[in-house]
Amino acid sequence: MLDLSPRPGDLEAVETASIDELRALQLERLQWSVRHAYENVPHYRASLDASGVHPGDVKSLSDLAKLPFTTKADLRDNYPFGMFAVPRTEVARVHASSGTTGKPTVVGYTKADLDTWAHVVARSIRAAGGRAGHVLHNAYGYGLFTGGLGAHAGAELLGCTVVPVSGGMTERQVQLIRDFEPDVIMVTPSYMLSIIDEMERQGVDPRSTSLKVGVFGAEPWTNDMRHEMERRLDMHAVDIYGLSEVIGPGVASECVETKDGLHVWEDHFYPEVIDPVTGEVLPDGEEGELVFTSLTKQAMPIIRYRTRDLTRLLPGTARSMRRIEKITGRTDDMIILRGVNLFPTQIEELILRVPALSPHFQCVLSRTGNLDDLTVLVEHREDAAAGDAGEELRRLVKNSIGVTVAVDVVAPGGIERSVGKMKRIVDRRPKR
Repeated sequence: MLDLSPRPGDLEAVETASIDELRALQLERLQWSVRHAYENVPHYRASLDASGVHPGDVKSLSDLAKLPFTTKADLRDNYPFGMFAVPRTEVARVHASSGTTGKPTVVGYTKADLDTWAHVVARSIRAAGGRAGHVLHNAYGYGLFTGGLGAHAGAELLGCTVVPVSGGMTERQVQLIRDFEPDVIMVTPSYMLSIIDEMERQGVDPRSTSLKVGVFGAEPWTNDMRHEMERRLDMHAVDIYGLSEVIGPGVASECVETKDGLHVWEDHFYPEVIDPVTGEVLPDGEEGELVFTSLTKQAMPIIRYRTRDLTRLLPGTARSMRRIEKITGRTDDMIILRGVNLFPTQIEELILRVPALSPHFQCVLSRTGNLDDLTVLVEHREDAAAGDAGEELRRLVKNSIGVTVAVDVVAPGGIERSVGKMKRIVDRRPKR
């Protein structure tokens, strides 16, 4: 693979600023953001008043812990525009995430917010190895989902030639990759697998394409999946992190030269990790739930937003700013089976240890009597028979995680493909 490490002068000054300089900037911006939210968003004014906290009480970064959390339920309760801190006429764009209860969570952006968003995405693509002049194939979905337009704006700002393919039409994705010869692809990791499979179906060697970098996000994926991608494509597979409630993609990114966790762009987003049960702020290095506070957003400031993502904060390496480990799972996709906690990413990691099995899988929950059962539905690879692969995976899960699961190995194509985030958990348990 090509060496895509940054050249001298590629980085912004803030990316290599001293910790003291960064913390001073964060405090100044945090004080503005809390005051802005309190003065202009009724929800935050009521929430802080109920907690007995005033913006003037935030005199240090540690004082942030005094403020109440914001949850997805708060956003839904204020649907559609109740969390906006500027008049609706100053909102340049709205996005929304899908809502399982019928109401999506709506986010808004001023023109300055869109500029900030494009800036952090451009920084993320550059950190991943993208450069001005590269052709970037954007297979994130366009529309209310933040992925497509967020990636698009950042790539254009960086100076890339953007191919706005969006998701779906997998045969055409392969054709355009062959014809346009992109250097970079941005897509969910599960859909990238579908594109690779389609290449191979068409007789195209994935390693022969022009792709140098894949920037994958929007769903948890493991380092084993990274190795799978890099082996099959002969390119760098780099993680990007974001969520619409905070801004969209571009909150944090891995750096191609290290691939050792995602550097949070802390000049715009202040991270905390908390105990998901008690809400206590945990020291850097301890695993817990990731919480974000926006420092520069105008239209919709977010204060201590509980992401439900599980990770830990680590010191910076390739950049001064702290890293988060690759997301291991979410508190709301954790499966509790016979008293043992497990996540789909743990299953993925074990599947990739079995040579005959492909990374296309789902965790199917059912119930026998009062006990929950889990069946891992997984495809075998095109070039391999199922054989004893199911039994091997069942044994790995038992020995590594400590629970007994059933394994159903199906033929390639036996699991429905997704053009965006893969549905990893299928819950077939009867409703109580």
